[in-house]
Amino acid sequence: MRSSPLPRMSRRGRVTIGVLIGVFVLFTLLGWGVNAWTDWLWFDEVRYTQVFTGVLATRLLLFLVVGLGMAVIIGGNLWLAHRLRPMMRPHSVEQATLERYRILLTPRLGTWIALVSAVIGLFAGLSAQSRWAQWLLFRNGGNFGVKDPEFGIDIGFYVFQLPFWRYLLGVGFTAVVLALLGALAVHYIFGGVRLQGVGDRMTTGARAHLSTLVAVFVLLKAIAYVLDRRAMLLEYNEGAKLYGAGYADVNALLPAKEILAWISIVVAIAIIVFSNAVMRNLVWPGIALALLGVSAVAIGGIYPWAVQTFEVKPSARDKEAPYIQRSIEATRAAYGLTGTKASGYAASNLTPPASLATDTSVVPNVRLLDPQLVSETYTQLQQVRGFYDFGPKLDIDRYTVGGKTSDYVVGVREINYGELTSQQNNWINRHTVYTHGYGLVAAPANQVVCGGQPYFVSGFLGEKAQEACSSQTEQIPAQQPRIYYGERMEADDYAIVGQTDEGRNVEFDRPTPSTGGEQYYTYTGEGGVKIDSFTRRLLYAIKEQESNFLLSEAVNDNSRLLYVRNPRDRVEKVAPFLTLDGDPYPAVVNGRVQWIVDGYTTAASYPYAERINLQAETTDELTNRGTFQLARENVNYMRNSVKATVDAYDGTVRLYQFDDTDPVLKAWNKAFGGDLVLPKSAIPPELAEHFRYPADLFKVQRNLLTKFHVTDPGDFYSGQDFWQVPNVPDAPDSGQKQPPYYLFTQFPGQQAPRFQLTSAVTPNGRQNLAALISGSYVDGQPKLEVLELPDQTRISGPVQVHQQMTNNGDIRQQLNLLSSGQAQVQYGNLLSLPFGDGMLYVEPVYVKSNNQDAYPLLQKVLLSYGDGGSYVVLANNLTDGIKQLVEQGKRAGQGNPPPAGGNPPNTGVTPPALTGALAEAAGRVQSAITEVKAAQASGDFERYGRALKALDEAMTAFQEAQAAAGAPATPAPSGSPSASPAPSPNG
Repeated sequence: MRSSPLPRMSRRGRVTIGVLIGVFVLFTLLGWGVNAWTDWLWFDEVRYTQVFTGVLATRLLLFLVVGLGMAVIIGGNLWLAHRLRPMMRPHSVEQATLERYRILLTPRLGTWIALVSAVIGLFAGLSAQSRWAQWLLFRNGGNFGVKDPEFGIDIGFYVFQLPFWRYLLGVGFTAVVLALLGALAVHYIFGGVRLQGVGDRMTTGARAHLSTLVAVFVLLKAIAYVLDRRAMLLEYNEGAKLYGAGYADVNALLPAKEILAWISIVVAIAIIVFSNAVMRNLVWPGIALALLGVSAVAIGGIYPWAVQTFEVKPSARDKEAPYIQRSIEATRAAYGLTGTKASGYAASNLTPPASLATDTSVVPNVRLLDPQLVSETYTQLQQVRGFYDFGPKLDIDRYTVGGKTSDYVVGVREINYGELTSQQNNWINRHTVYTHGYGLVAAPANQVVCGGQPYFVSGFLGEKAQEACSSQTEQIPAQQPRIYYGERMEADDYAIVGQTDEGRNVEFDRPTPSTGGEQYYTYTGEGGVKIDSFTRRLLYAIKEQESNFLLSEAVNDNSRLLYVRNPRDRVEKVAPFLTLDGDPYPAVVNGRVQWIVDGYTTAASYPYAERINLQAETTDELTNRGTFQLARENVNYMRNSVKATVDAYDGTVRLYQFDDTDPVLKAWNKAFGGDLVLPKSAIPPELAEHFRYPADLFKVQRNLLTKFHVTDPGDFYSGQDFWQVPNVPDAPDSGQKQPPYYLFTQFPGQQAPRFQLTSAVTPNGRQNLAALISGSYVDGQPKLEVLELPDQTRISGPVQVHQQMTNNGDIRQQLNLLSSGQAQVQYGNLLSLPFGDGMLYVEPVYVKSNNQDAYPLLQKVLLSYGDGGSYVVLANNLTDGIKQLVEQGKRAGQGNPPPAGGNPPNTGVTPPALTGALAEAAGRVQSAITEVKAAQASGDFERYGRALKALDEAMTAFQEAQAAAGAPATPAPSGSPSASPAPSPNG
């Protein structure tokens, strides 16, 4: 009985499916075409079209070559399997069942083969095009000039060649397996392979075809064994707990894989010869495959395991020592740790020296402003409009103002579209009126004024308020202060700028504090894509799914479209091969605000180097609170090869070569024509002055140095001298690591103060201080330094010091008064400063009122010297704190113990009622406080400045009256924004 063919689809059904497929393809191609066209326009605007064309051409090439190759292999084998079908098939139930499939396939067999091949080729091509980076490095990579310690092969082979060879090998395995399965299916359907009936179960043609594919698979396995020998230098070594081949790998597994490679070649030959020329069956080939499997288990598994278990484990320290040494050296080379300068620091002085009071290198430069805490202060004092924003964390940079170089807390006043009111947040306002922010705002990191506020030396708002607190008039000039590109910009925050048809200025520029009015502006820069034609407006209307590009009068022939406005996103799009630091920062360079973004070249195949996860190693308290979180990327090589800049006004992107010896960057530059990255000599000196040691690279290097500062293999294996990064001092139970901090200071062994990134580390499992690690630039070159304390040091670490300072009885009482029900205490960066053969710890104390619009004010400074507990001070400012520490040191030298806390104890006794001149002075202070609050609420900064100055004068008069009356120290009147006299400009 013949089986009936499968039912056929009706003509209407076929038409419907065809129309649906056509619509899907049309919209897919339309979306792809619009994105490609707009991407081209964007790359043309930033003048990096070679990146667009280079990546696109490479992806298309890989898609076509791998996709067509896979399709040809699959289709060729399916066609060959059909061609080798037997003309006469024995009668059986099995063959009768298969007849219906033969009837379905035979009339359009070519179509079916083409369809299957095309689908497989499509997916293979889509997978291949994502390997564009591997291919470009494979094609353009060179030598490192360093050879691996086992095979003597240049490191460039592992970084540039090996990853792509392994990918091609995987493609080969996939192609052979799919071809084998497909050919087996066709042979079975058309009778070449049978499960029932008399005679051979497989025809001669089918046996030759399938055995050849199996032999090819085994040959590919031989190649895999050869590549695996090289890749063993990248794998984790359980014996030494490090990466790279260990004793058992080198002495057992490497020879085993070479033997298995030769066995695989012999087995492949045996399969072809015995199955087709000698035995003409599959018995011997099957035996050969079984022997290969047994050999793989015995030679490649059991033998290395036996060597590891019975020879290595009993004396692992000695056996693994040479391979641990290899890993130490490779890791230090791969992460730029080879040139790390390590020196000892005895820290034997536990008594505050008198030189603290006269120092000119460390103490005057102590950073009191915490860029995370004072961002609220910047927003409240320099915001003016609710849609301006400085972000959750500010940045640290250094400037020379008034002939003096120091570090500054800087922030950019940006538009935050999320803060627009419902009335402001329509399409016209969002994209054509509120287009930019205005101004870089900076304050010296070592000064506060006006009862704990930053002293702003840059910014167009609040100058009157600052003049009321200080006579300093130096400024950081920004000739073009407008911010069209910034960190607060999201993907959909595009702006349409340019002159209107009527010639009016429509972009909100800034308020005018003196008149209470507002100024408007028209963009005159070269940034943005011109949308001066109907075609381009239609193009972006489709891209943004917004009809106003075609309908609104705000869009005309003079308009430009600014998009991809986040500096980090902008650099990432221009240089997709770079891993970017999570903390871009602004700087005024030649009168323009430039965003500086550090770019890293990375690799994951450096032999014997420690492999890390970038996201895990760079995450700390500040991640996603002002810094970007890096992607989960496993790497074992990292270089800060590129310094990128983005102009905040016109969006110009420039890539500067910073590490001119990095082979990976050279390969990328070659891949894109050789002129993608500007040479190091092209870096403007004014820009280089603002380069700083990048935070994410420093975190990676610091974390690695906690182990790899140990260079003796035996000591490394024991792990007794390992370090750890302490948790956040004021929140140790959070599990978050203390972020490194930027300082302009001078460490022992340095000739002058430097702008450096610093971090303290403690012994593994303990809380005392082990070392200070710092990164800086000396003559334009990165320099990593380690100050290592003795193993049995008494010096406390950051967590211990914070606990000792805040748990001091008198200090705790004063802190409790500051954090009454009306306010809360917030702790700034705890700074660890080596000074006078001892350790000086400084921690600013901020107080934030519980009022809705309150912001943190620096009210006190915690200081400690020595072991962290003996000499502790809570002072009104840094100058007073240093004096008190020095006095404690003098008394200790005379045999008198220091008073606990450094300040007179607060007894909790209610002070007597105020009378006479003292009462009059107190009333004046209370009136001044009321005026400050009223001025702050009004938003009138000139009035606010006058009020702050009056408050400062009233507080001074109150203290003078208090001294004249001989009265004990009395807390400031209720409601004062400062519980202590205003700190001096020095803190």
